[in-house]
Amino acid sequence: MSTTSPPTPTADLPPQFDFASTEREIYERWERAGAFSAAVTDSTRSGGDREPFTIVMPPPNVTAVLHMGHGLDNTLQDVLIRWRRMAGDEALWVPGTDHAGIATQNVVEKLIAKEGLTRYDVGRDAFVRKTVRFVEETGGAILNQLRALGASCDWSRTAYTLSPELSRAVREAFVRLYEKGLVYRGHRVIHWCPRCLTSLSDEEAEFHDTNGKLYHLSYPLSGEPDRAIVVATTRPETMLADVAVAVHPDDDRYRDLIGRTVVLPIADIEIPIIPDSYTDPTFGSGAVKITPAHDANDFEVGRRHDLPMPVVITANGTMGQESPRETNERGETIERVPESLRGLDRFEAREKIVEMLKTSGRLVKVEPHQHAVRRCYRCDTVVEPRLSDQWFVKMKPLAEPALAAVRDGRIRIVPERWEGVYVHWLDTIRDWNISRQLWWGHRIPVWYCDGCGRETVSREDVVTCPSCSGPVRQDEDVLDTWFSSWLWPFSTLGWPKDTPDLRAFYPTDVLVSGPDILFFWVARMIMSGFEFMGEAPYHTVYLHGIARDTKHRKMSKSLGNGIDPLDVIARFGADPLRYTVVAGMGLGVDIIFDPDDLEKSFAPGRNFVTKLWNIGRFLLTNVGTAPVQPVSAIDPHRLSRADQWILARLDAVIAECDAALGPARPVKEHWTLAERTMGMRLNDYAEAARRFVWNELADWYLEAIKARLAETGDDREVARAVLAHAFDAALRLLHPIVPFVTEALWQRLPGRAEHELLISARWPKASGGHGEGAKEFELVRNAVDALRQLRGEYNITPGKQLSAIVVPAPNAQTVLAAEAGLIGRLTKCTVSVADAAPTGETAAHQVLADGSEVIVPLAGTIDIAKECARLQQELAGLEKQLNGLRLRLANENFVSRAKPEIVEAERQKEREWSARREQLAAKVKTLCGN
Repeated sequence: MSTTSPPTPTADLPPQFDFASTEREIYERWERAGAFSAAVTDSTRSGGDREPFTIVMPPPNVTAVLHMGHGLDNTLQDVLIRWRRMAGDEALWVPGTDHAGIATQNVVEKLIAKEGLTRYDVGRDAFVRKTVRFVEETGGAILNQLRALGASCDWSRTAYTLSPELSRAVREAFVRLYEKGLVYRGHRVIHWCPRCLTSLSDEEAEFHDTNGKLYHLSYPLSGEPDRAIVVATTRPETMLADVAVAVHPDDDRYRDLIGRTVVLPIADIEIPIIPDSYTDPTFGSGAVKITPAHDANDFEVGRRHDLPMPVVITANGTMGQESPRETNERGETIERVPESLRGLDRFEAREKIVEMLKTSGRLVKVEPHQHAVRRCYRCDTVVEPRLSDQWFVKMKPLAEPALAAVRDGRIRIVPERWEGVYVHWLDTIRDWNISRQLWWGHRIPVWYCDGCGRETVSREDVVTCPSCSGPVRQDEDVLDTWFSSWLWPFSTLGWPKDTPDLRAFYPTDVLVSGPDILFFWVARMIMSGFEFMGEAPYHTVYLHGIARDTKHRKMSKSLGNGIDPLDVIARFGADPLRYTVVAGMGLGVDIIFDPDDLEKSFAPGRNFVTKLWNIGRFLLTNVGTAPVQPVSAIDPHRLSRADQWILARLDAVIAECDAALGPARPVKEHWTLAERTMGMRLNDYAEAARRFVWNELADWYLEAIKARLAETGDDREVARAVLAHAFDAALRLLHPIVPFVTEALWQRLPGRAEHELLISARWPKASGGHGEGAKEFELVRNAVDALRQLRGEYNITPGKQLSAIVVPAPNAQTVLAAEAGLIGRLTKCTVSVADAAPTGETAAHQVLADGSEVIVPLAGTIDIAKECARLQQELAGLEKQLNGLRLRLANENFVSRAKPEIVEAERQKEREWSARREQLAAKVKTLCGN
């Protein structure tokens, strides 16, 4: 294909679609034509003929390379944006990348570790410069890879969460929230990753079911070593930070002990017994160890009782105490961690502490215990609940409008089942820990003056203290990566400035994402949209399924079960990958791939693209290169029944595709209950378009008009026009799914102008008014299907010429008589039309739905004796199986003891076998006379 002009419409298409060269050339042509660009016009958002439609890409990490999750997610977005672009919208798809604080810092730290250095050896400024250079070299790689997938983003608007423009938005958001009292610095127990050396939010510390142990420990009463309270814990290493034992105030077993002390084993420190309703008297011993610095619930108990909060596990996960240290009544420093444990890894210390407890007689018992353990979402390290000073966002006030928007229908979540998950999370939301102890990211815009103690939060960098003019130091922490990406729908459009893009394209329309970041990103974007823009960032959240392997495990690098989309594209092309993804993506259903068998995994797409190319070659050969007249200009009386039928089927498939994809927007501000479940059925859209081009256009219409195309004259021109029109529309319908092969074929249709591109062509609309001819052609199809079925049932080879008789119902007489020749050609039969079925000869017959009958005389066509024997043997075998099945269903023991679903399956089998037995018996009677 030429890179400067489309090929001449001709039938000289190669036997196979050359995706390796053609896809790149087509993509370059789209880009040169500006086909991906969206423009702000006077009519935008003012009722003009090009209403904006906006999607923002979930920004991949700058460290990321394309994987099947990206392939799936971005294919679905591209389908929607291409659809709306063709439908006449000013369609904008905003691409971009995320600076990915923890992930990127981890990568760069590993790189400098190869030089024997740590980030502390390099220093903060130099480390940040190294990271910037790394991102400049590799950060855009995944966006270039998305081009190979066919992503039609407006690349001129590519955004980056750490760019100067988006950094201004991040600082503006922080300052506004701080000024409203929604951002605060708090001393609380947070999730700490000893590997990444940073705090994590609740969502970043993911629960994993773990087979652990429950240790029952005995704490002796002070002054009464023979009397003790038993407590249980899964983490004995934290006992050194215990500051109390809590019992329920109404628990009679311990009422006399409240106010007394126990001796903390190993540390040999006295700690009080306190009353608190947090404890459950019915669980275990009813007594609970309180460790405020290493447990979020214990922290709240500690605050209620004004207890000390010593930390005994350091930032890197080893045993040791931090300042400020506790002192006793004599002013002596309390040593909680014995010297023999200091510096040990927390899990190594656990084993040693258990041995020490066993030796001292304070280990009562150990039980297997399955429980949920949080792990870092980036490095999979077990996180440590740890007392720390961190910055938080108050989430309840932000969650309220986000909850209301889903409840009242301003936002719909598809599939609907995720609405309940969303509502539950926002109903129970906790404050968001937004500070990270990293060097890569948005530095928290807070400056401290050590001279006068002032804390300054500012949109601009602060050089000196506003109060005393003394030197200031900026907070060392950076913001959680998600704090920048929750602004994505409007920061990418210019906020906090009032830009033309922001006025035109916000709010956006559809957010396409996997459900795994519903809390990380999707819900937070909704909250920020209401907080900073006063309205929801989108009206539809489409949560697609997840790419999984044949063991139903989520594809991941760590499991080694992933598929590289670039490998698939190199082997089969982008279109097969895209078709497989879309066709297999039922609403909210996970899609299964076999990473060890790409041929099998992507066979649906490869087969379809191959078939579409072959259909195109055959069709273009038959339709020729001469221009065709518009179908709208053809006198309807010149259209054959087949013409009217394919045009009616085209109208039907356009309606099916529109219904499966849309509606693009709510009819009113709020989605109605009925509308909440409409559209976003992309697999149904793919199947409707496939069925039309494969089954109806190629298998039926093209076959029906072959004779007309081989002739000359007006009827041939009508057939050419209808065929070209139907194929043109089919390619338009399929273009969002398989853009490359459809563009290549569309360019070769007769009369295509040099500058025309399918990507910019209009989405097809139904024309209507095809008359009775479409319904009449269904009579022809039914007759053809019946004759083909009879041929198959009697094992008559497809190539054998048959004689057949059609006995039309009264209202089908004219149609079937007129189309007898076509019926014969499509079934390889010599068809005659009769008023009644012949008598006295052996024949196969079938009655059609309208009462017409088709008959195939069998004498001389098949070996009747041999066929009789085969059918009688099959009937006898079926009757034997059926009798056995009926005896089983008559057995009360089976019916009462077997699972209901098994019984119902057997009854369904009985119904099916009975119907088949009746069919076979009728054939035997017809053919064999008994």
